[in-house]
Amino acid sequence: MEAQPPRILFAISDTGGGHRSGAVAIEAAIQQLAEAGVECHIVDMLTSTGVPVVSAAPNLYDQLSTRWLPVFDFFYRLTDGKRRVYAISSLVYAAAHRNILRALESVRPNLVVSVHPLVNHLVGNTRRTYRLRFRFVTVVTDLVSLHASWADPQVELCIVPTAEAYDRLRRQGMPEPKLALTGFPVHPKFAAYLGTRRDARERLGVANPPFTVLLTSGGVGAGNMGEVVDDLRAAYPDLQLLVVTGKNAALRDALLQRNLGPGVHIYGFVNNMEELMAAADVVVTKAGPGTLMEALVMRRPVIVTQAVGMQERGNIDFVLNHELGAFCPTADRIVPALGELMVPETYAATVARLQNAVPRDGAMQIARILLEQVRMAPPMRTRRLRLPSLQALRRLSIARLRLPRARRPRLQALRHSLRLPRVRSFARWRRRRSNRRSDSPNNLT
Repeated sequence: MEAQPPRILFAISDTGGGHRSGAVAIEAAIQQLAEAGVECHIVDMLTSTGVPVVSAAPNLYDQLSTRWLPVFDFFYRLTDGKRRVYAISSLVYAAAHRNILRALESVRPNLVVSVHPLVNHLVGNTRRTYRLRFRFVTVVTDLVSLHASWADPQVELCIVPTAEAYDRLRRQGMPEPKLALTGFPVHPKFAAYLGTRRDARERLGVANPPFTVLLTSGGVGAGNMGEVVDDLRAAYPDLQLLVVTGKNAALRDALLQRNLGPGVHIYGFVNNMEELMAAADVVVTKAGPGTLMEALVMRRPVIVTQAVGMQERGNIDFVLNHELGAFCPTADRIVPALGELMVPETYAATVARLQNAVPRDGAMQIARILLEQVRMAPPMRTRRLRLPSLQALRRLSIARLRLPRARRPRLQALRHSLRLPRVRSFARWRRRRSNRRSDSPNNLT
């Protein structure tokens, strides 16, 4: 009987495009290294839970990250703690463990790779409870601002993209032997692109001589692109713009109807981002790690416009600390920042710093590690853990969250806080007055 090839399950959630694109990038690198010797499966684990709100996380994230960003940041801060992560994950797991087990059994993986922080504890608890035999690895897809849920000691290995992420997880309690610093999982096609700037522009059918800026704001095409385009065209009439609107068809149609001229090229959702970046001199993008790291791998200076959520704020610090571009939170600041980068000396110095800023082969490094992991024996599970009752989980949540116990207020504390008169003195005053009445001549018999 022919042995089945090893299977790798990538546990993700489509809350933003970075987690799936990271898994796709690693899968492409694995297929290049192992050819057809390994099966890869990508599963949205939060959707698979079937738990209300949790299973709707992708749609909920789209709404929170665009219309209700302060609410998203509030919940991020509320859950950013080791004890809080453990308590919340235990509650979700109690309702979703059977569905998570079905998702894992449908693949029967030799290795599970989590590319999303909220998935880690759910997979780890399922493996421990049901004594499943697979190895468990996490691939961190945030650069600097890491949520506490990334630090999961249940995993065999945690792969991080930057030195800042490495230090952050070590401070959060991750054992150093379980940490591996590689690079961000950018699709291998970006590092493999060997065409020159001229070659890319010829393939795209755009003009070659002018300074060219690629303007993108992620797969959803959010942001005030129209205003940025108008400001750049007014300030630099000879500038060439490549505008990628992503899946935002309404924005693409609105820009096309404006007849912005031959120097502005509008694109929708594209699959040749490496070619567009190769044709550009500067990339203007939001602080999402996926597009940002793709630009840095292509050695293109970046202008970061905004951070969608607290997990992206550290990416701005990464760009500024390494002097790889500029941060412009408003449209009017992009014009002077671009003007500085267009100075030949400044541009050459920024490109020189980009040469060793980030590894170009992060996905390949991760793929080699995972191929070693998938062929290793899974850890032994000696006993099956029982699921706690709902009442025990409630007690656990209160203890982990360190919520204060409700106590009946004491009269003395209430009196001191409100500065009320002593009740005992009041009673004595009543007795003294009643005694005087009894001693008066009108009361004598």
